[in-house]
Amino acid sequence: MELSHAHKSEKGKKNVQAEAFKLVDHTKLAPGLFALHFDMPGEKANKLSPTVMMELNGILDALRTRTDIKALVFVSDKESIFIAGADIEVIKDIRDAREGARLAAEGQAVVQKFEGLPFPVVAAIHGASMGGGTELALCCKYIVVSDSAATRIGLPEVNLGVLPGFGGTVRMPARIGLQNAMDFILTGKTMNGEKAAKIGFADAVLPQQDFHKRALAFGGRVARGEKVARTLKKTLMNSALEGNALGRAVMFSQARKMIMSKSRGHYPAPLKILDVLSANFGRDKNDAIKAESKAFGELSVTEVSKRCIDLFFATEKVKKQTGVPGGGKLEAADRATHIGVLGAGVMGGGIAQLAASKSMPVRMKDIDFKGLAIGMNAANKLFSGLVKKRKITKREADLKMALISSTTDYSGFSRVDLVIEAVVEIMDVKKKVLRETEAQLGEKAVFATNTSSLSVTELAKASHRPQNVVGMHFFNPVHKMPLIEVIRGEKTGDRAVASVFELAKRLGKTPIVVKDGPGFLVNRLLMPYLNEAAYLIAEGAPIEELDKAVLQFGMPMGPATLLDEVGLDVAVKVGKILHEAFGSRANPCILNTRLVDGKLYGKKSGKGFYLYDETGKRGELNPEIYKVLGVTPASPSKDQKANWIPRLMYPIINEAALCLAEGIVAEAQDVDLGMIMGTGFPPFRGGPLRYADSVGLQAIVNKLEELAKVVGPRYSPCAPLVERARKGQTFYS
Repeated sequence: MELSHAHKSEKGKKNVQAEAFKLVDHTKLAPGLFALHFDMPGEKANKLSPTVMMELNGILDALRTRTDIKALVFVSDKESIFIAGADIEVIKDIRDAREGARLAAEGQAVVQKFEGLPFPVVAAIHGASMGGGTELALCCKYIVVSDSAATRIGLPEVNLGVLPGFGGTVRMPARIGLQNAMDFILTGKTMNGEKAAKIGFADAVLPQQDFHKRALAFGGRVARGEKVARTLKKTLMNSALEGNALGRAVMFSQARKMIMSKSRGHYPAPLKILDVLSANFGRDKNDAIKAESKAFGELSVTEVSKRCIDLFFATEKVKKQTGVPGGGKLEAADRATHIGVLGAGVMGGGIAQLAASKSMPVRMKDIDFKGLAIGMNAANKLFSGLVKKRKITKREADLKMALISSTTDYSGFSRVDLVIEAVVEIMDVKKKVLRETEAQLGEKAVFATNTSSLSVTELAKASHRPQNVVGMHFFNPVHKMPLIEVIRGEKTGDRAVASVFELAKRLGKTPIVVKDGPGFLVNRLLMPYLNEAAYLIAEGAPIEELDKAVLQFGMPMGPATLLDEVGLDVAVKVGKILHEAFGSRANPCILNTRLVDGKLYGKKSGKGFYLYDETGKRGELNPEIYKVLGVTPASPSKDQKANWIPRLMYPIINEAALCLAEGIVAEAQDVDLGMIMGTGFPPFRGGPLRYADSVGLQAIVNKLEELAKVVGPRYSPCAPLVERARKGQTFYS
């Protein structure tokens, strides 16, 4: 027996064949047992779009009248996705807070009908359950989850600048306790099946194999009236804190301090979530859900939410791209499966660990055993960290580590289909390594250089197969930074680009394709920013105050701290390359050279602008810094401080306009994605070009012209930026 509900398509046309739900009779397994299957036709993922919600609403109304059903199991027929959540396009289009509140209330009205059915419902979660999918499951009496690694459950709405809108802020605390709920709702992090059962979200963890059959067996127990116990597992500390007003006040106070220390108040969603959770504790459920709807509406129209959603769609777009014009598909035979790493330092070890963590065999080479030991230790340390954080087991770490083999010669490289070169940043050395390696590789093997500044086109001149030479620029630290720049040299072939682009995505990174050029994209945009910071310090801007101002703007660290992290020697080297390429507008400030001359390299040497302990933790300002720099700091005037952000940020925008005009990247979105993922440019501002559009291009041009007169010609706005402003265009128009 099947029950389905015809609905209208998103464009309003009748579409009888496009039912997303199917009710299946399983009374042969247990009296009164049925399953409701969710499978959006033609879609890789199930999502709660308006059309789907309309269909589901009709089905739930019909189910309320059924007297033959004793238990219902809700399952997804997608391979590794339960429900991806609500339709984010709908949230993006909200322009009025009342409209947002209404849409949330309408969604709540549908999913809460699961609670009102005259029989218990079992939500059977296998694969990703995000946002509205998790909120739907919370409306079911029972939840069972698979033990698959693909099963990840969460309420990630905070990452979109909003809060859960289908009752998640009300039902999640009720199910797993307030403190556990805060941990998930405020961070947007996900949990696997084991964690879900441990904290009381799930009633059972079932093996991935035959999951649907096992979920039906669980449903059969429910249909037969067998007792299925579920307990909320609270620690004594949790119970003590949540059980009284003072304890809850402490919890909320600590959470607020944590949010402010991390976001500095730039993101309204976490603070609004705290307010809602606090106000709704112990409140009538209907009133609490109404309050959630109102808060959702208020957040949905903020600029922060719109920028966070832009970033979400940008990353989703990359997942569908291949890295080559026309979206040419990489043949399965060209997919890299055996990885070689040349240069077993900390970077090489990090790259090897990342590949091994994704179950790829890695052959790592260095010139001696000392170098190999550094790389292997770096990889082992990263795996040990994952074990310590309980991300993986010791056995899993050992099995992954065993995928990395090492050598001081090229033995084993004949089986490698993609080599990542991470040797010292000296062109002659890289060319020598390329020639040696190429002689050991197959005809189709790709040679990817992890260079941060050297020309891929120049390197490829040492190759007999320049079409196979490509840049693969990882950012440090490899295991944390999400961006990879895929550098196309003049003779790099589509197949090499597509191979590296696909590998980057498999490694869990976000790749952007960049045309070969000095500094590529991110370093080219970053260096003027760091250079201007040095000029400001040379003019007397107090280092700590300057860093603080940039933190308040939303950057993850101030420019002086970033220079210490990058390494002053590296900054000077890249600065020289960019100066040679771009002339006076990239004229490097002498201050960084003075630090290098004084052997103050930053974090790596324990001293730079700041002092660092043996663990690399930043301490106080280096007491000798102003003496070494030959600078006397001065208290800045209000006007001087007001100029700091334009002086630091507008050169980035100016250079980005040139990058677009030169075809360094294809579109504005690549610039913004690269700077957010590669430097931590504040996501709530949408990236430097979204930020530029919000300020106004003409206002930026006017300011740059003013600075060019007062400070120096390096601020002169470039012709492409001036032209956009003159035409009244934006970067995204």
